[in-house]
Amino acid sequence: MDQPLSENVPLDDDLLRELIGDIDFDPDQLKTRYLAERDKRLRSDGNEQYIEVKGDFSDYVDDPYLERVEREPLTDHTQVVIIGGGFGGLLMGGRLREAGYDDIRVIEKGGDFGGTWYWNRYPGAMCDVESYVYLPMLEELDYIPKHKYSFAPEIAEHTRNIARHYGLYDKACLQTTVTGMTWSDDTERWTIETDRGDRMTADFVAMANGPLSRPKLPGIAGIDTYEGHTFHTSRWDYDYTGGDNSGNLTGLGDKKVAIIGTGATAVQCIPHLGAAAEHLYVFQRTPSSIDVRNNRETDPEWAASLEPGWQQERMDNFNILVSGGDQDVDLVQDGWTDIFRNLQGAKAKEAARRLGRRLEKREYGRLLEMADYVKMNGVRDRVDEIVEDAETAAKLKPWYRQFCKRPCFHDEYLPTFNRPNVTLVDTEGRGVERITPSGVVADGVEYEVDCIIFATGFEVGTTYTRRAGYDIVGRGGQSLSDHWGDGMRTLHGMQTTGFPNCFFMGFTQGAVTVSVPQTLNEQANHITYLLTELRDRGGSVIEATPDGEQMWLDEMASKARLGARFRAECTPGYYNNEGQQGNPNHFFAGSYGAGPIRFFRLLSQWREDGRLEGVDLR
Repeated sequence: MDQPLSENVPLDDDLLRELIGDIDFDPDQLKTRYLAERDKRLRSDGNEQYIEVKGDFSDYVDDPYLERVEREPLTDHTQVVIIGGGFGGLLMGGRLREAGYDDIRVIEKGGDFGGTWYWNRYPGAMCDVESYVYLPMLEELDYIPKHKYSFAPEIAEHTRNIARHYGLYDKACLQTTVTGMTWSDDTERWTIETDRGDRMTADFVAMANGPLSRPKLPGIAGIDTYEGHTFHTSRWDYDYTGGDNSGNLTGLGDKKVAIIGTGATAVQCIPHLGAAAEHLYVFQRTPSSIDVRNNRETDPEWAASLEPGWQQERMDNFNILVSGGDQDVDLVQDGWTDIFRNLQGAKAKEAARRLGRRLEKREYGRLLEMADYVKMNGVRDRVDEIVEDAETAAKLKPWYRQFCKRPCFHDEYLPTFNRPNVTLVDTEGRGVERITPSGVVADGVEYEVDCIIFATGFEVGTTYTRRAGYDIVGRGGQSLSDHWGDGMRTLHGMQTTGFPNCFFMGFTQGAVTVSVPQTLNEQANHITYLLTELRDRGGSVIEATPDGEQMWLDEMASKARLGARFRAECTPGYYNNEGQQGNPNHFFAGSYGAGPIRFFRLLSQWREDGRLEGVDLR
């Protein structure tokens, strides 16, 4: 075994090579390439390059899956209203039921529970985090997913089973969109208005709208002049394409199809489009990082061996590993944990052991950067191994650090570009030039197509109230948009001053986790604790104090420097507000910089303390 080096020995190139393998490249040259690729994608309009789906574009958010069922407006009262029927709302409702709350209503704009998994029904849709970790409440429902990575129909059914298990259908308002919320100091209640004419009231409201819920469209010149068929991937038109989640898109056999966007959604649906369309044109601004997926059916013997508490143990193991920590055993053993163990946990731990001291911040950053370079070189090498045409392969290679964009794992995406009916239209970072009545123009070339599919994601970087689709009016008539005009202000990301009995879930100054439902579950448990304490102490109103809000703002600011430089050097995308710094609403502006492990521990210690510091309970 190697002996620790002297404490004054630096982390030099030789030790780096021992830790991460051969460095057969020039790191400075590679970084220069990364920055050049970033620079040619920077745009002065940043987030404004996208169109809000309203007015002439409002049909892109309509529900194509179920016809609207008419009902009479409601003016009744409910103890707890939860806005959003995705995993956040389901976890909130489930944890409240477990704590003895019986009067609960979920308001959901979709025709059923599911949230993301109600809307995203595109062919190939599946979770990219292991299903045994990602799908919540598996033990509560005594259910084991069929595959290591579940497909959308199974996930959607699981969300409905959670709703049935906890009786959340009983008072639910589905196909209902909230249009406004107002607090009354006189009645100490919220009035909630909807597009159904409802004016219902509630003692408490939990906002589980979801961080990525409102589709966005690219502001491409001529987008409103196209005369062919269009739709957004989150509102997939199977009447036009034929088929279902498993593919078999028979309606496209005589169609020339364009898909704009090559992010996580496009990676999953492009193989099915390529297999079905007469010709598929993939318009790419920035290639995704594509690593091995290796999905497989669940081993029944493994499932039978599981003991009580297995899912929480597995979730915690995964979360620690993908948050930069280390574990004696990797229970998940997939692309995510491989990336993080190689990039952060194990290698940093080994470097510290070899040096006989803790790594300095500069040394840790260098180790992380070098390991990242090696990993991404492997991702690029994989493109060459799979894609037969050298020119196409070159265009599919991602030139940025691993977590500048969400990593993708797929085994059929890259081979799709070996099909003779699939053309990659790489725009060299500029994006599509314009849309004409008959097609798409890139680099001066028009591609005539029968259908354009927008795989352009969801609104990120806009204000919370714009993404929600309505404003919230709190104490004294103050709107949330005004209170958060210079950026979010919360206590622990879940309460804000002037908006009593109102709780926020999602990425609102909390922890960003690879497996989002784990954060949502922690939030649901914390909010349930707050309401239970209020009930047990005989109170009726609970609210963050100005001091509590400032305390959390100071804590957020002290950790915000973590990752800021990294994101500034990244290629543009929603992770870094399209390359523009200073937006108080950008994706990571709502994240706790010290990471989820510390955040969850902080919440637990705050609850154990029992003083409810920063909260006014009366």
